[in-house]
Amino acid sequence: MASETEWERARARMVERQLRRRGIEDERVLAAMVEVPRELFLPESERSRAYDDGAVRIGEGQTISQPWIVASMAALLELRGDETALEVGAGSGYAAAVLSRLCREVVTIERHPGLAERARATLGELRYSNVEVRTGDGARGAPDRAPFAAISVTATAAREPPPALMSQLAPGGTMVCPVEREGTERLVRFRGEEEQPIAPVRFVPLVTEPGVAEGDGGGEGGGAR
Repeated sequence: MASETEWERARARMVERQLRRRGIEDERVLAAMVEVPRELFLPESERSRAYDDGAVRIGEGQTISQPWIVASMAALLELRGDETALEVGAGSGYAAAVLSRLCREVVTIERHPGLAERARATLGELRYSNVEVRTGDGARGAPDRAPFAAISVTATAAREPPPALMSQLAPGGTMVCPVEREGTERLVRFRGEEEQPIAPVRFVPLVTEPGVAEGDGGGEGGGAR
């Protein structure tokens, strides 16, 4: 097992080689990626892969997204520090931990109870006190906490983000969501009436209860193609 110093060096290398060299310029995001101990959000059997340039299994058929995806989605939200953000697909809780260093509060939703409980426990042990983990259908969002200045969706929606999530986005707010259209998955930033395609990606599908949206309102996981 690596020492704490070795993990810190691994995080620093990840930031320089996988993020900064590949265009991530937001210094607040880079600092958060250095700070958050990614290895502690993984099962012990997978921790040796914590800083690989790829997604890693976390159980329940889900993965923790590759570092570049986590950093890119956080940077695209352009958080200033005073916002409340919604994350759909808590997974391990890692991406929510990163977002928690960038905004005032994070509400994250995970449909798999086992993953939600583990994420809640890890975030609690690490004292990320400004993250609320909910268990449920993420495509329904958290209407009791809306509107949100930023929404990050870590599962691929068919054609469009769920209407329930769009309705919970504050005026002038930003949503980052992978979308599949014509057989191609692409990360897209939504702001007002504008859509900005970012990069081809591969995430788990966004599944929800009947009557809400097509397709899993939870389950972190994704990587660039």
